[in-house]
Formats: sequence, C-alpha cells, structure tokens
Amino acid sequence: MVKFSKELEAQLIPEWKEAFVNYWQLKKYIKRIKLSRLPLESPNHHHHQAASFFCSLDFFFHKPPQPDIIRVRRKIMDETNDEVYQTELAQLFSEEDEVREFFERLDEELNKVNQFYKRQEKDFLERGEMFHRQLQILVDLKHVLLSDRRPPSKPSDAASFHNFLARHPDYSEDDQSKLEASQPNEVKATLEKNGVSFVNSATKAKTKKGKCKMSMRIDIPAATTGPARAIASATAKLWEDLVNNPMTEGCVDVSQKRKMQYAEKMIRGAFVELYRALGLLKTYSSLNMVAFSKILKKFDKVSCQNTSESYLAEVKRSHFISSDKVVRLMDEVESIFTKHFADNDRKKAMKFLRPQQQHKDSHTVTFFVGLFTGCFVSLFCVYVILAHLSGVFSPTSSAAYVDAIYPIFSVFALLSLHMFMYGCNLFMWKSTRINYNFIFEFSPNTALRHRDAFLISATFMTAVIGAMIIHLLLKAAGFSPSQVDDIPGILLLLPLCLLICPFDIFYRSTRYCFIRVLRNIIFSPFYKVLLVDFFMADQLTSQILLLRNLETAGCNFIGSVFKTYPTGTCSSGKLYMEITYIISFLPYYWRAMQCARRWFDDNNVDHLTNMGKYVSAMVAAGARVTYNNNNGDHIWFAIVLVTSAGATVYQLYWDFVKDWGFLNPNSKNPWLRDDLILKNKGIYYLSMALNVVLRVAWVEGVLHLKVGHAQSKLLEFWLASLEVIRRGHWNFYRLENEHLNNVGKFRAVKAVPLPFRETEYDN
Repeated sequence: MVKFSKELEAQLIPEWKEAFVNYWQLKKYIKRIKLSRLPLESPNHHHHQAASFFCSLDFFFHKPPQPDIIRVRRKIMDETNDEVYQTELAQLFSEEDEVREFFERLDEELNKVNQFYKRQEKDFLERGEMFHRQLQILVDLKHVLLSDRRPPSKPSDAASFHNFLARHPDYSEDDQSKLEASQPNEVKATLEKNGVSFVNSATKAKTKKGKCKMSMRIDIPAATTGPARAIASATAKLWEDLVNNPMTEGCVDVSQKRKMQYAEKMIRGAFVELYRALGLLKTYSSLNMVAFSKILKKFDKVSCQNTSESYLAEVKRSHFISSDKVVRLMDEVESIFTKHFADNDRKKAMKFLRPQQQHKDSHTVTFFVGLFTGCFVSLFCVYVILAHLSGVFSPTSSAAYVDAIYPIFSVFALLSLHMFMYGCNLFMWKSTRINYNFIFEFSPNTALRHRDAFLISATFMTAVIGAMIIHLLLKAAGFSPSQVDDIPGILLLLPLCLLICPFDIFYRSTRYCFIRVLRNIIFSPFYKVLLVDFFMADQLTSQILLLRNLETAGCNFIGSVFKTYPTGTCSSGKLYMEITYIISFLPYYWRAMQCARRWFDDNNVDHLTNMGKYVSAMVAAGARVTYNNNNGDHIWFAIVLVTSAGATVYQLYWDFVKDWGFLNPNSKNPWLRDDLILKNKGIYYLSMALNVVLRVAWVEGVLHLKVGHAQSKLLEFWLASLEVIRRGHWNFYRLENEHLNNVGKFRAVKAVPLPFRETEYDN
C-alpha cells in the first residue's frame, strides 16, 4: 500500500504546493509527541512500550469520543474579515507543550488552506462572470450580424451571471424562448457599451456595389499594463477587418464570419481553462480534507485520545469544504459549453472539458528505444571498421569524401544529440515535478515524453549510420561519386518530407507545433512572443554549425543533381561566404527581435538589456567568421578575443542572474536562490562551473590547430556538441526558475486573451 504522504506528493498541484496543508511538518510534530511519551533513555522503557501497546488496543476498539479534550473556536478578524480557527486544550496532557504546539500548527494550516481557497474561489467566480459577459456579447453580436431575428432577452453585461440566476431561479438557458424579445436598438445599445459602435444604422440602403452602408467598429482596450497589451495585441487582428467592412442585419461577408469564428474559439478556450481551474480547486479541497483526516487519526493513535471527531467537524464546516460555489459553477460551465459550443451534445462537450489522456504504451516505446540504440551502436562499430579499412580518414586520402559525408552526418548527429538532451530534460522535469507542459502550454495528450525523445534520437542516428555504410560500400565497389553522393541529399529530404507530412503518423501534433514555432521565430517580431517561442529560438543559437552544414549539404546536393555549378563553390564561393555570415547572424537576430517585441508588449526594460546580449553575440559571431576567412590574421584574432570575451561575460551574467536566478548574495543558500528543487546544493555550484567552462569552449575554435582535414572537421563537430550539451544543461535550470516563479505566484492556470472590450468594467 502506498503511503498517503507519497500519494499526496504525487497528486498535489505543483504550483500550489505551498498552499496545501504541510502534512510532512505535522507528522514531525506527532513524532515529537510520540518520542516524549516513549523516552528511549527511561528506565521504565518496557513499561512505556506496554502502555503504548494497550493504548493502541484501546484506540482500535473504538474508545468513546471525548469532546471536552479540545475546544476549537472560530473568530472573525476585524481588519480582513477572515475567519480564523484557534484551538484550546481543555484537558492537561503529560506532554502539554508538544500537544499545544501541534494544535497551533494545525490551526495555522487550516487557516492557510481556508484563506487560499477563498481567494482562488473569488478569482474563478469573477472569471466566470467575465467569460459569460464575453459570451453574451458574442451571442448578441451574432444575432445582429447573422440574422434578422430579434435576439432573446438574456442577462446583460451590467448584471453578473450569478446575480441574474439568483433573481430568476426558474431561468433556463435551454428555454430562452419563454422570455420576451428585446428590441434591436436595445441590443445595439448594449453592444455599444462594450466597444461596438454602429455607423448609418438608421438606414438599410446599399452602396452602388451592393454593399450595406451601415458599418460597425470595435474598439480595442487601451494598452496600459503588460497583460492589457497582450490582450490588445491578440485582439487587434481579430477586428481589423470589421472596422471598415460595411454591414447590416443579415449582411455578412466571409471575412466577418471568419473573425466571428475566431472570437468564438477564444471564448471557448477561456471556458475550457476555467473548467480546468475549477477542477484543480476541487482537487485542492478534497486532498486537504483527506490530509487533515489522516493527520488527526495519527494524533489520536499516538495520544490515546479521540479528538479527531470534534476537530474534523470544524474542518468540514470550514469554507473550503462547506462552500459549493465551485461545484455549482462547474455545472454551469458544463451547461453553457454544451449549449453554445457543442450543439447540445454533452458527450462532445465533455471531450473538450475533460480530455482523456492518451496513454501511450511505454513498454513498446522502451523496447524500440533499446532496439534502435543497439542497432546504432552495432552499425557505428561496423562503419568505423569499414572506414579504417578503406582509409577514408587517413592524411593521404582525398578530402572529397569528408566534404560529401560530413555535413549530413553533422546535421543529424547534432540534431539527435539535441533531441537526446531534450529527452534528459523531460525526464528531469518530470522527476522533479516541474510542470513543463503548463509552462510551454503543451497539451498533455500529445506532448512528447522522454521515451519519445529518446526514440526519435536513436531512430535518426540508426538511419544516418545505415546510409553512411551503404554510401561507403558503394564507393568502395567502384561507383562514381556522382552516383553515390546523392545518398546524403536524399537522406536529408526524407525527414523534411516527414516533417510536413499531413497524415496522423509519427507525432503529427508535435511536428506541426514545431513548424508553428519556427514560423513565429522566422517572422519575428511580427508574432507575439510566447515562452515556447523564445525557448526554441535559444536552442537555435546553439545550433549555428547545424544551420551552416545544412547550407553546405543543400549546396552540394543541388550542385550535383542539377550540375549548375562546380562543387568547390560550396566551400569557397563568394555567395556561399555571404550566406555563411547571414546564417551566423540569423539565430541571434531572431532572438534580438523577440526581445524587442516583448519590450514593446510589456514595456519592460529588461527585454532591451537582454536584446543587447544577442547583439553582442552577433558581433562576436561575425568577427569569428571573418577571422576564419582571413586565415588567422592577427588583427582579427585580437578583435575575436575582445568581442567574444565581452559577449561571454554578458551571457554568463544573464545565465546566472536572470535565467537561473542565482548569484543572490542575500539568499539563504549562498550565491544561489532561496528556493531550490534539487536537494543537493553542490549540484548547483558544479553546474555553474560547468556552464563557465562550456561557455568558453569557443577559444579552441579560434586557435587554428594544425591537423588534417578530417580531424579539423571532427574537432569542429566536437565543439558544436559541447555547445548542444551546454544548452541542454541550461534548459533544466531555466525551466526550474520559471516553475518556481509560477509557484511563488500560485499560477497554475494560464491567462486567456478575450476578444471584446468591456468598457463598463474597465475601471
């Protein structure tokens, strides 16, 4: 049987952990009471053991309740109007100090749980009212735009949803036809209060082109704070076509319908997130109730008293148990969602509100991970033997083979290594209960797990090594280079085709999510920046060699297939070198543009400071490329040292202070932060030192060691691999810090942008 402490640890909401009853601390207080009753050094040790044994028998044989042992009093605080509990001992205990301390702590935990529940309940109820007002605006707007029927009278935005239900207990959303219909002008007046204004609404005349003269304008909320700017940015595109598109009742074009569908999707997502939040609060209530019950039973067992009944009675009367507002609101959300978003199909509605997680067969995935890993190791050993026998890497061999095979091998090897590191990140995040799906806004049903990442990595490398062996065997068999050098190019095309494959195979949701994120990065700063966007852009800054090798591989493949230019163009041509500069700049440029967009949205100067870090990295990257093209010129070597050293110091500061939250001199953990997930502090200090070492690995790349052509390529690959490893190492602490920020703010549900302005509630 699993202990309740482990069950509680597994089921509690990570972001609300500090708000849960501290079950483990209360167990320590009970242990103190137990030790005080059974002193190990006492000469009457066996007597105490016997007394404890009979006490336990008495407890299990249902000792009658003794309600006068404790008195639990409820008080209302004048300042905050909060309800607090205070327990008094009505009977002297032999270990009175320990018992009093236990109940004082128990009262504190009960008060903490109650107050947190009230705050969250109030917040979610307010969200429910706001979402319902948004839905009401959408329904009224649909009636104005899409039909000539007069819309039914419903609760207006001036009255909250719950107040309306309280005044109309017989009101049913499924029987709205019983209510009197309001006039169209009244509906328009209500819409105008929410930022919708009508022009030429008194006439139904049309223009010469047959369009309606009446037009409608939607006002976007003023951008003042960060969240307001985010909502304004998300809704600006929603209504840009409605500003100047003329319309009247029953006169709507395709663009307007598309915008209406988008508004409906936003409101639907808001209700889904609200329902999830209510479910979390319901789980919070039930888990805390069980925790109080368990801890009181443990106290009864140790103290040989029966105090749990009287205290549990007060717990059950407390707000977090007695209030039914959350349950009623969940029922209301189910009803609203079923009617407005599921065509009165409750089963369809619950698929949205309570999506069933698709549990993949972990044993099957694990088997294939082991299978492909074994195949990769075996094939790699075969390739090393064949390459040694063929002498392709000897100093006297031609560089043509290395130039043909290295770019493709490097691309897939670095990609597979990055995917392997991501799998390690997923495993560590899961082990330490970092809610990465919530942080990245991934769907738990389709998000990759660590086994999936390991499987993709092993599959890629097995396919690549297999293709390299075939290429080497065909080359040794006497086939011309023009016949066999197309194999690496074909190998590169296969995963690209798989990436855009429309069929629901091979992690389609993950592939399409990856494409969307890449689109957002490439077109920065035109898209609002989410955490997953700049997190992926940071990964690209560690894969510059991969991007450059993609350029080389594509150049070689196109040149050999279409015979448009000689192969040497792909290593020394002017156009090739110009593209190399661009590729070296692009990841840092994208990341800098994301910082600029975040500064524009949030008005936070830190984003501009962060942008400066990527600008310095662009300068250092350009200096290194120029230095390599000038065959080790001493002046450029000095420029590389200055620019790269400055960028490295900038990056290290940002790693430790901003991204990881370290180097806090006032922290209770010296030079770290107050909250740490890993128990061993030494790991953090070791990680800081390792990050410094890996950050300065670029020094090896500018020394221009005199080695063979193949060896120089291997050294280049090794340095790029160290950067990928550093990035994977950085990922864990970056997300740990983000998770702890969410925990500090008890942020377990995401804020959902809404399409309509509510002018009456702006203040």
